[in-house]
Amino acid sequence: MFEVNVSRKAIEAEGVCSFELSPLDGGSLPPYEAGAHIDVHVPGGFIRQYSLCNDPRERNRYLISVLREPSSRGGSQAMHSAVEQGQTLTISAPRNLFQLDHRAKRHLLFAGGIGITPILAMAYELSHRSLEFELHYCFRSSDRAAFVNALAHAPFADRVTFHDDSGVQQQKLNAAAILDRVDQGCHLYVCGPTGFMNHILETGEAAGWPQARMHREFFAGQISDQGSNTPFEVVLARSGRTFEIPVDRSVFEVLDDAGIEVQTSCEQGVCGTCVTRVLEGIPDHRDQFMTADEHARNDCFTPCCSRAKSPRLVLDL
Repeated sequence: MFEVNVSRKAIEAEGVCSFELSPLDGGSLPPYEAGAHIDVHVPGGFIRQYSLCNDPRERNRYLISVLREPSSRGGSQAMHSAVEQGQTLTISAPRNLFQLDHRAKRHLLFAGGIGITPILAMAYELSHRSLEFELHYCFRSSDRAAFVNALAHAPFADRVTFHDDSGVQQQKLNAAAILDRVDQGCHLYVCGPTGFMNHILETGEAAGWPQARMHREFFAGQISDQGSNTPFEVVLARSGRTFEIPVDRSVFEVLDDAGIEVQTSCEQGVCGTCVTRVLEGIPDHRDQFMTADEHARNDCFTPCCSRAKSPRLVLDL
């Protein structure tokens, strides 16, 4: 963790603010690749993950954008109301869980709303590498769309297509038409609200796209039906200690109370920080980080939100 200065705060669209973060000493920030995010210590004791959206070649700043979510747990509200230009924030070094696959010959980028943030950095990186790509940016209305002007004047502007949900039918996204041809050398990347993400991924799957070539980043976990929770037992293989997980608590919460360290960040099953090996038992996967194929293997799970289908799980802890 280290401190940065909020050198600029700007309104990018209705409900969206960008924050330019600069090194305190005027030097360089740690490098990053497109798709990376940072942990931000937000006023009020929150830690939130925000994608870096500026040109990855820039070393003098990080740029993040935050959508104010009325139903959020407090992080986005605090970023909008409690963080001002000139303040100091504590952040982590960049981590990348949404990487470009440089083996691909072509890249299809889909962004929905605030999902443009990591996709924008990807477009810059692909452009600099002179790689073939196209970017489809979908938004509810033009006043809610961040970075439209930057995209319209970017060196790759001819590869960007805007899809305004409030506009005429002809320009709205037709994912089935775009994904109809499964090009073996092409990879797909999508980020945005859950419904948008699911639409792109399900359309790709129906068209025959293999999961290994469909990459996604979720911003928030899905709300699960807590009424279906049942208690189960967790055994730590290395120490033999056993813990009962009640219906109203997560594995992470129980282990954390017992002083057992499990790295976590989002606590919603979207970032992958807490993924833990499962040696015995069948997890009840509730994350959005792992793919369906990874879920089917049942050899890992996310203790921050996932539970168990079997009476007990033996973990590699």
